[in-house]
Amino acid sequence: MTIQRRQFVAAVGGVAAAGLAGCTAAEGDDDAPEISGETLTLTTTTSTYDTGLLDELNAPFQDRFGVTVDTVSQGTGAAIETGRSGDSDVVMVHARSQEDEFMEEGYAINRRDLMFNDFVIIGDADDPAGIGGGDDAIEAFQAIAESESTFVSRGDNSGTHTQEREIWDEAGLGADDFGEWYQEAGQGMGEVITQTGQSGGYTLSDRGTYLSMITETDLEIHVEGPVEDGPEILSNPYGIFAINPDVHEHVNYDLAMAYIGFLTSLEGQRIIEEYTVEGEQLFFPEALSEDPNFAQYVPEDWTGGESDD
Repeated sequence: MTIQRRQFVAAVGGVAAAGLAGCTAAEGDDDAPEISGETLTLTTTTSTYDTGLLDELNAPFQDRFGVTVDTVSQGTGAAIETGRSGDSDVVMVHARSQEDEFMEEGYAINRRDLMFNDFVIIGDADDPAGIGGGDDAIEAFQAIAESESTFVSRGDNSGTHTQEREIWDEAGLGADDFGEWYQEAGQGMGEVITQTGQSGGYTLSDRGTYLSMITETDLEIHVEGPVEDGPEILSNPYGIFAINPDVHEHVNYDLAMAYIGFLTSLEGQRIIEEYTVEGEQLFFPEALSEDPNFAQYVPEDWTGGESDD
């Protein structure tokens, strides 16, 4: 789906869509599970944590249900692995290929599209590779490699790192083509932005983390993503899903579904829509859509069993 700025949907459609998430434990519902006093463990990518968005989302959820959200900030790969071991109840990440594999293996259920922003290629204002103002991420990466300009990679199997590798693949470059100019940090996005600023090079960043640090860095956006009409390869959708209680019986499934229900409800999506840093919107709600993506619930390209009819 093409990422674009969109008008927030009307309240009537939002309330209907919110019900799809499952257990929202509405006030006064005698059939709602008793979850007061419990703790939800959320593993999530560093971008949702570092930007401050989760503080805005978790506070009203905790107040409403009388629970605690224990947030563990990791790269997407690590967040999924924590879920695989049963050490989290709900996972919020941004690498659909990894999410699909996790779902196909049976560890995750009830995935929902949550929100999106995009990736941007940022770098030193001097722009040694001459990529500034371009509209092709693949050509920008090729220019960085040809000029042997410093590129700082997350190098941590995060969602951002996964997308970076896809762009390098499309650019026709692999590990054997990288020299000393290519640096793997093995750190979160905030640390990588800081390291990139110190090196005078480039990196791939999600827009949200970059904007949340814009007063702390001199790095500039040289190639925009689709939020500003840039290439689709820089799109950055976020998903959320519960850990399958049939695999890990001890996970708090009821609370996980209440959390998913809240974040994908009209209220949760409005919080995402209205959250800004320095006047800039960091994320765009995706769960409430005028054009619902019903394929979001299953892995991409999954067809299921063949019918005998």
